[in-house]
Amino acid sequence: MNATVTSMPSHSTSRRAPGPSADVLVIGGGVIGLCCALELQRVGRQVRILEKNTIGSGASHGNCGTITPSHAEPLAMPGVIAKGLRWTFQPDAPLYIAPRFDPALWRWLWNFARRCNEADCRSATQAKSALLQASRLLLETCVREQALDCEFETGGLLYAYRDPRQRDADLHDLHYLREVGIVAEPLDAARMAAEEPSLREEIIGGLLFPNDASLRPDRYVAGLERLARAEGVEIIEHCEVTGFRRERGLVVGVDTNRGPQRGREVLLAGGAWSPLLARQLDLRLPIQPGKGYSITFDAQRHPPRHQLVLRERSVCVTAWSSGFRLGSTMEFSGYDSTLNRTRLEALVRGAGEYLREPPTGPRVEEWYGWRPMTYDDLPILGRAPGSDNLWIASGHGMLGVSMSLATGRLLADLICAREPLIDPSPYSAQRFVF
Repeated sequence: MNATVTSMPSHSTSRRAPGPSADVLVIGGGVIGLCCALELQRVGRQVRILEKNTIGSGASHGNCGTITPSHAEPLAMPGVIAKGLRWTFQPDAPLYIAPRFDPALWRWLWNFARRCNEADCRSATQAKSALLQASRLLLETCVREQALDCEFETGGLLYAYRDPRQRDADLHDLHYLREVGIVAEPLDAARMAAEEPSLREEIIGGLLFPNDASLRPDRYVAGLERLARAEGVEIIEHCEVTGFRRERGLVVGVDTNRGPQRGREVLLAGGAWSPLLARQLDLRLPIQPGKGYSITFDAQRHPPRHQLVLRERSVCVTAWSSGFRLGSTMEFSGYDSTLNRTRLEALVRGAGEYLREPPTGPRVEEWYGWRPMTYDDLPILGRAPGSDNLWIASGHGMLGVSMSLATGRLLADLICAREPLIDPSPYSAQRFVF
């Protein structure tokens, strides 16, 4: 579960006994599980979500809420290994790997390193972009038509640079994004000062991604939950899956702390917990929990005009009318459930290097959570290997919110044997050797 200094938002939990069976059991009530359930319910399937905590209480809650087609490039970029090695002994670096005996992590890192080449980078960018851009269009339509009160803004995302070497490296890599139709506008220091007066004079330039957007993720998830319940999705919170029931090669249900649940189809959408659940079915999903942090403040007096990425520090800055959040970092420390204050405070230090007015006032929330990271930086979407009725929707890394609605549509297409929204083959679990 996730740790917070202040309490998480509470959700009402129905204690009524569920029916004996559902058409589709969705394991996981984060943004991905909700979107899949909503799409399936809308096409006539009877859906039940089983969530071990409360809806949206994991990584769907504490992220920065940026909607980023600009993040189509994979983490496994050429040159990233050298950068990662330089960060190895920096406990507050954007990337941190806790030293420990963990063969599964070592295999994951080996496969990640093998993909840090031009060909794999290009193919991953194409696959990520298809999902990100489809979801970006669906999201804006959904917010407008369903009147989702989630502070959705379309002002773009701005990268800010202090080091010309980092800026030049990013400018060089823009060809991957141009190939998939993602627009970026380079800004010099003068344009940056005019475009974003919240930044310090040391900023030497920037990149503006005008098609990116932002929202408040907890309110987005609350809106999706409202829609799902209105459509008839049954949601059972505090319902932890403890085992799977199989008959004649099919997964026919699950055991939970609230009794058995049966379903004709089972969809695993448990985020970073998916590999632990899949292991009970002899599936080894190559997903590692990537721990991220965020700090939320009240709304600031002079917030940035844009959502920002403070590039060298890899700190994301999101300003809403209702609050202000610093977030990001990537820590591979397994499911370690401690709040690493060194890494948390690195967000504040990083903001102080870029912003004229770093955030002030009390911290409304200090948060960490785990993102489900695959080594090729693509989600696992589709039918599970060796099963006719088990489906997977996990592995979205840091982009679960950005990919959420397209993921829901694609899984509903696949489960219902409809023409898929986009080509599903790049996301198939069959790309891994089980």
